[in-house]
Amino acid sequence: MTPLELGAAVRAAVADAVQAGELTVRPPAAVLVERPRVAEHGDYATNIALQLAKPAGRPPREVAELLAARLRRVEGVDSVEVAGPGFLNLRLAHASLGSVVRHILERGPAYGTSTAAAGQNVNLEFVSANPTGPIHIGGVRWAAVGDVLARLLEASGAKVTREYYVNDGGVQIDRFAESLLAAASGNPLPEDGYAGGYVAEWAQRVLEREPDLLERPAAEALERFRGLGLAVALEEIRASLASFGVEFDVWFSELSLKGSGAVERALDRLRKQGHVFEQDGALWLRTTDFGDDKDRVLVKSDGAGTYFLSDAAYYVDKRERGFDRCIYMLGADHHGYVGRLRALAACAGDDPSQTLEVLIGQMVNVLQSGKPVRMSKRAGTLVTLEDLLELTGTDAARYTLARSSTDSTLDLDVDLVTRQSADNPVFYVQYAATRAASVLRHAAELGIGKPEPGEVDLSLLSHPREAELLLALAQFPQVVATAAELREPHRVARYLEEKVAKPAQRFWDDCQVLPKGDEPASELLAPRLLLWRATRTVLENGLRLLGVSAPERM
Repeated sequence: MTPLELGAAVRAAVADAVQAGELTVRPPAAVLVERPRVAEHGDYATNIALQLAKPAGRPPREVAELLAARLRRVEGVDSVEVAGPGFLNLRLAHASLGSVVRHILERGPAYGTSTAAAGQNVNLEFVSANPTGPIHIGGVRWAAVGDVLARLLEASGAKVTREYYVNDGGVQIDRFAESLLAAASGNPLPEDGYAGGYVAEWAQRVLEREPDLLERPAAEALERFRGLGLAVALEEIRASLASFGVEFDVWFSELSLKGSGAVERALDRLRKQGHVFEQDGALWLRTTDFGDDKDRVLVKSDGAGTYFLSDAAYYVDKRERGFDRCIYMLGADHHGYVGRLRALAACAGDDPSQTLEVLIGQMVNVLQSGKPVRMSKRAGTLVTLEDLLELTGTDAARYTLARSSTDSTLDLDVDLVTRQSADNPVFYVQYAATRAASVLRHAAELGIGKPEPGEVDLSLLSHPREAELLLALAQFPQVVATAAELREPHRVARYLEEKVAKPAQRFWDDCQVLPKGDEPASELLAPRLLLWRATRTVLENGLRLLGVSAPERM
């Protein structure tokens, strides 16, 4: 029995008590069932009675007793205890614990998926770095976290579109084109241009496509360097991200907003909602109506649209494309965008709590030998994705970037994440997956048949180390659903480390599986082999969500 199944049993108990007239509450849509911090308190615990006490007008312990009486009758539940102010501590029968193995192996690669987010059509915008240089370390963090979040949302049943917003409509593209032309001509770069070895490299790639470009009039040459340079930049960015295991469904051009009429449609929608006004010859949006710190200019007095107008057109365009939830993943320097984007959504007639989310991620510092890695071979001032992968490899980089909360700055220690030791989290988890594969491989080499779950007495898995691992494996679907709901991919990595790899190590230390020498096979051989298969399945599924490999050998 998994925590999700227990949660369903608790909801059913509440519904039964309501139908019997013993509780006057609305049955909850979901119930949190989790492992207690103290193992002696039981296999699982829930605080549902504390949540229902106030609306029911009953003391929490009374509510808990009503539910406990019903839960004790649930098949697979061994005992239910009311503890403290009204917690329910549940213990499962050994046979129920063993059934977790059967459930995992039946589900296979699908174990951990759910329908928790079914029906949601999500636009997830992440990375979106300016196409004027290689992806740098700030964008790399969002590349890893965004891709994992997309996988988690899909595992929870949502339809997800991964989108990269190409900022090709601003003055930075003018400076970029001027820098490329100068590098191709052998002239000094503009004072505010882009430096770094990649500028000359990309300029050469432009010339390879149109060798006579420098012979054309200056204005024509500059325009071609703009278009071809942008194409080269995007090819580079796509290739870099693909090498990192990240691919986008949509590459959305900022310039296309004007050509498609999206700007006009957005202005029309905002006018109809009554929040557009004119002042000092400019067109404004009254975002202060919805908590913004100041109103925002849409069109300046000279008739030029602002960046905020592009933001407005882009948001409205997303909604017109059918996305009911738009998630923006922005860098630490974009805190000011949160309030204005929420106000923008409200001005467009939406409820931002339902249609818009803005996630802010902090910076990453790359350390080697205890010192910051600051210089890039190509970009000159920043560590690029290419640099990072050269230092760490894809698995180590992705896992490390995804395993920490984005709320805090991350120090990525190159020496640690490339070390083959137990203090390196990615190695520790991958090694656990390798060990599970090794046990199964050695069993095959010894001529031991592959046991089938339906033919094995899994209730024999009664050792404390077996029970600990079984309870941990049963948590996986809830971990995935919670990580998706809270937008916290690091929960999956920490679960694999603390709740799976460590108990698997203790299981390995204390529970012999394969016979040694001429020893006869134990009756525990088959159930323990199946437990290792289930462990391998959970590790594979979890690492796949993180975009990290689960090697057979290391």
